[in-house]
Amino acid sequence: MDTCRFPDLPDPYGAALRAAVTFILDRFEPVGIIASGTIIRGNPRPSSDLDLYVIHHQPFRQRVQRLFNGVPAEIFVNPPRQVEVYFESERQAARPLTAHMLATGFVVLDRDPVVEHLRQRAQDVLAQPPNLSPDVLRFKRYMAASEYEDACDVAGSDPFTARMILGSAVRSMLHYRFWQANRYQPRDRDLIAALDDLDPELARLARDFFAAAEVAQQVAISGQIADRTIRTRGFFEWESAPEDV
Repeated sequence: MDTCRFPDLPDPYGAALRAAVTFILDRFEPVGIIASGTIIRGNPRPSSDLDLYVIHHQPFRQRVQRLFNGVPAEIFVNPPRQVEVYFESERQAARPLTAHMLATGFVVLDRDPVVEHLRQRAQDVLAQPPNLSPDVLRFKRYMAASEYEDACDVAGSDPFTARMILGSAVRSMLHYRFWQANRYQPRDRDLIAALDDLDPELARLARDFFAAAEVAQQVAISGQIADRTIRTRGFFEWESAPEDV
């Protein structure tokens, strides 16, 4: 613990972070510990947890969820090579979760130059645009359109199922708007707020959709959302690239 640094956090978070770090030091052989999330940024919500990224040189990865001082914590344990794998796969998926944690988190423990190297790599990843190919975008567009069409098919006979499918379709359409703009997809709890910056009219439609009391209203509004994002309301012609199997 003598080589660790801690952010100035109020209790119960400060005590919880120290207890979590003690647990990590006893359980693993870390060369780096990075604390991230809303608690560390100083704007926790009632359900916020501590996100702790542990870098070690052992050839395994592990995820641990535990309570410390009554505060939930998620602990991600990875060797450097696996972190690099996450950087690339998450960039291709347009959701750089690992890069965001490492680039914006607080360095609690740094025993190896690889920690700063990975943090610099994380910043480089965030500075690059997503890497979604036209084929991937086309497939995601197809999936959202298919869900919308399925929901419309059952809206008259099974409004509850229609609402469920429409919610998933609209979520996919909103994600698509970010991919279409070559921007990373925000977390769902930040999605509509991020749309206020990217596309205020789409953000308004999204709020109207989720506030709508009747399924017919949701169908109509989600159609407008489809027109603004995936630009189709159902079947369209496309084909995937041939793949060797």
